[in-house]
Amino acid sequence: MSKAEIPAPSRLRKYSILFVEVLLFIAAFMAISAYQARTLLPTNHEPAPSLRATTLQGEEFDLVSLKGTPVLIYFFAPWCPYCSASADNIVRLRRWRDEEELAIVVVALDWQERGQILEYANKHELNTPVVMGGPEVAADWKVHGFPTYYVLDSEHEVVRRDFGYSTQIGLLWRSWLPE
Repeated sequence: MSKAEIPAPSRLRKYSILFVEVLLFIAAFMAISAYQARTLLPTNHEPAPSLRATTLQGEEFDLVSLKGTPVLIYFFAPWCPYCSASADNIVRLRRWRDEEELAIVVVALDWQERGQILEYANKHELNTPVVMGGPEVAADWKVHGFPTYYVLDSEHEVVRRDFGYSTQIGLLWRSWLPE
């Protein structure tokens, strides 16, 4: 049988194969994400750890002051390329969701000097509080890589968490809280 005589796969078969491949990709992506997030704080409605530190502007920050408001906490390192790639998504999320609906707190970890954080914040035009965290904050929040995200409900219980780059749609989806 020559190549010209071999029947072409039907359009339905092509789309079925594509659909299965997309499902396999999504399943693999979800499995990898779950594996990466296995060491993060659990999402079993336990209260989030405290978060008290100084902001980049020199003010004292206490997570308790945001009680009653859902919060997205974004942990980053100023040297992290994935953090830089997702920082603009944080800025856009702030524009899309107002502060009464969702507080966003950006926490710097693994930095050497304040200037690194200031440069990062200016470069990405961060429009959220920037908190200067340290090793204790990283340990309390079980941050082992960057960026790490936590979404807290209005009672400040961890309801979502993730590790690694997140798209704008991914951040919007993760920060959406059930009514």
